[in-house]
Amino acid sequence: MTSPRPTPVDIDALLALLLAGGPSAPLRTLLARCGDAAAVLSADASTWREAGCTPEQCHALRHPDPARHDRARAWLASPDHHLIGWSCPDYPPLLRDSPHPPLAVFVDGDPSVLWQPAIAVVGSRIPSAGGRDNARDFATALLGHGLTIASGLAAGIDAAAHRAALALPGPTYAVIGTGPDLAYPRHHRELQAQVARQGAVLSEYPPGTAPRSGQFPARNRLLAALALGTVVIEAAERSGALITARLAAEAGREIFAVPGSIHNPMARGCHRLIRDGATLVTHADDILEGVANMAGELAQALQNRLSTPTSAAPETPRPAPALPDPDYQRLWNALGFDPTGMDLLIERTGLTAASLSSMLLVMELEGRVSSEHGRYTRT
Repeated sequence: MTSPRPTPVDIDALLALLLAGGPSAPLRTLLARCGDAAAVLSADASTWREAGCTPEQCHALRHPDPARHDRARAWLASPDHHLIGWSCPDYPPLLRDSPHPPLAVFVDGDPSVLWQPAIAVVGSRIPSAGGRDNARDFATALLGHGLTIASGLAAGIDAAAHRAALALPGPTYAVIGTGPDLAYPRHHRELQAQVARQGAVLSEYPPGTAPRSGQFPARNRLLAALALGTVVIEAAERSGALITARLAAEAGREIFAVPGSIHNPMARGCHRLIRDGATLVTHADDILEGVANMAGELAQALQNRLSTPTSAAPETPRPAPALPDPDYQRLWNALGFDPTGMDLLIERTGLTAASLSSMLLVMELEGRVSSEHGRYTRT
């Protein structure tokens, strides 16, 4: 699905735009007008000002910081490290359609995971034992239905959700509030590396960006936008998880909250969300019903990106349709009329769980495949 790796010239030009800082909307406008980052840099200052760039941005575009450029280039030298710009076709579609999308994102791991249908699982950094169990159980159940688990790699509920995905193993990605080369909290460095190996770690901040308080609410808007919905498991009345929920609502995403004891202070934020209109959930099926429409929109974007057929399946199923993409054909051949689990499909096809999840979602929406309890059959 990914496009050819950008050239060093492309990367340098995009980095210059990113490192200019300031509001991203004028820079996105310039990319749309000029066609690519190199053309933006070649434009004169009046063009930048006309698009809305601040004086500080104009100065930074003309005089980039070589040390920050060198650090970013060094990080991007790894084949598993990526920079996905606004004008790149691999830019995640749900993020592109959100209220405040970043100009570009740094990705450690597999960028295609960001196109998977995902649920954000968030909550308290100091949850109860029951809250951790709920995070693990919801994440496990959602993974069994072919969904990806997204979170913010924070302590508590976030970490429990990521670890549940890693244990299966299943696809997961983290959206972080530092540069992609730093871990916060620091003791999550190995957890962050594991998430990158099995899925992806995403940041809008250049390598070397240290943690600052304002960056984490900004991080939350990306997490909220990338996921089909956000489920909150234990949150105090003033909580970062509630910020994520509010941002998810602003992005047009579904909000889910797990109720708890009236005596648990970590449940008060969830009860407030439910009172304000969030969907009360007690099991994964409640979430699946709520995100069905958004999943269809994501599947359509994925079909367009992969150039897969968009027509509905015929009324009389064909036992072995000729599919134009060889990976889809391999998956079809691996499926049968008996329910088949994800582990067996991975073994039969040699494809990753992340790739299979996307392909199965597309085929299910086309009417070729049905799923129940995380097992798939031909229709």
